[in-house]
Amino acid sequence: MKLRSIGLLAAMMLVAVACGGGGATTAPTAAPTGAPTSAPSATAAPTDPGTEDPLGVRIIPAGESVHIVMWGVLSGPDSALGIDVQRGVEIAVEDRPEVAGRTIELTSEDGLCTPEGGNTAATRIAADVTVVGLVGSVCSDETAGGIELITNAGLTTISPSNTRPSLTAPDRGPEFAGYLRTAHNDEFQGAKAAEFVYNELGLTRAATIHDGSSYAEALQGVFADEFIALGGEITLQTAVGAEDEQMGPVLTTVAETDPEIIYYPVFTAPFGRITDQVRAVPGLETVALMGADAGFSAAAIEAGGENALGLYLSSPDTRQFPEGYASFLEKHLAKYNEAPLQIFHAHAYDATNMLLDAIEAVATEGADGSLMIPLGALRDEIYSTANYQGVTGILTCGEFGDCGAPAIGVYEITQDIVDDPAGAWPPDPIYPEL
Repeated sequence: MKLRSIGLLAAMMLVAVACGGGGATTAPTAAPTGAPTSAPSATAAPTDPGTEDPLGVRIIPAGESVHIVMWGVLSGPDSALGIDVQRGVEIAVEDRPEVAGRTIELTSEDGLCTPEGGNTAATRIAADVTVVGLVGSVCSDETAGGIELITNAGLTTISPSNTRPSLTAPDRGPEFAGYLRTAHNDEFQGAKAAEFVYNELGLTRAATIHDGSSYAEALQGVFADEFIALGGEITLQTAVGAEDEQMGPVLTTVAETDPEIIYYPVFTAPFGRITDQVRAVPGLETVALMGADAGFSAAAIEAGGENALGLYLSSPDTRQFPEGYASFLEKHLAKYNEAPLQIFHAHAYDATNMLLDAIEAVATEGADGSLMIPLGALRDEIYSTANYQGVTGILTCGEFGDCGAPAIGVYEITQDIVDDPAGAWPPDPIYPEL
């Protein structure tokens, strides 16, 4: 397995195409708008009968690898999300070093957890005519910024961690034809969090804070709607900036509405700052605190300091994963010498295996020993996934790309985790009772 930058790969491919080497694509789609002018263009190649495909056919010369890409945040304050996903992909590839008789080449592209970063990553990926399929993105904003380029290039991506409801909504738009996910839909997570707060904690007044990301804004909205439906009151829905350092002004406004709990499903940096500063605001000294899967990391808890004690997090419930998850964790510990950094490593493992299974199903070998992978047939094969036995559950993909087996639980941060976030991570789920 090779892990390297696709930006470097694009430059190498330019030389390879000029020399007549490298994979080719028949019936290529037009280059996406904004693609770099120096990007390699697809070259026509002879095909055996029956290899035509509406999205094109990747032709991999004899002896060359099948190239898949993991794309998503790998730097900055939210890098734990992407590194956690990347490790799940890497373990899947190590478990299965060949697909359709070829070795697997895994590369990565950093999407920075922003729409702009997702667009840049997708532009590079779409311009690379060797790419067969993708796992990602990691953040919903990355997908919003890049999915049209991915889809228009004839490629298909499976996200292990995008949870924004609109990404798989029936009215999502044709640009999402190349998109699926093994992650849960936040329609489930928001509802489960509201049920926990109202039914288990017995709290009836909640305020929400988001950080401007499409993920957080949508999730707090689902929580608020469900909380109101249960009989609760939303005292305030407000927002902070992802780069804001001082949370006092927003938290003071929250305090004026007298909530019993603050639900803030935000990313690492604002999560840590809100948690760290909340107790200094008059009226919020004892308010209950709850985040979500974007804050489910030792780094986020460490940033929150002592105020993280007793904090709740909604996130996938690993207790409900099948027995195969325990084996995955053993491999993870042996390879990385630490517990998973976040919560979507197993979803990434399943997404990778779904992609590789689909490649295996549609690939054919030409008379010259080349491997032909029709991209439209590959997309159809992924969408037809049914009753897949994954380490996160039994996965079946719906018409609009939801494949996950939603199992949402609630975790509580205990003193041992506050004292040693990295060493004591992860916390234990406390809800629902199993």
